[in-house]
Amino acid sequence: MKKIKKSTGVALAFLIYVSVTAAYLLPRNTEVSLTEKVLTVGVSYVIVFLLWLVLRKKEQMRERRKKDEQSIHLKK
Repeated sequence: MKKIKKSTGVALAFLIYVSVTAAYLLPRNTEVSLTEKVLTVGVSYVIVFLLWLVLRKKEQMRERRKKDEQSIHLKK
C-alpha cells in the first residue's frame, strides 16, 4: 500500500476540518450574509491549497537534498 505524503495528509485533514466546520456552523449563523459565508469558506479552501503547495515544495526540496547527499557519498 502506498504511503500518504505528509503534505497530502495535513492538507486533507485541514480540508475535512474546514468542510465539516462550514457545514455545521455556517447554516446556523444568521448574523452574516450569504456572501460573507461563501467568501469565508472560499478563502479557507485557498489557504489549505497554498499550505499543500508549500508543504509539497518542502518535500521536493528535502528529497532533492537527500539525493544530492547520496550522490556525493557515492562519489567518495
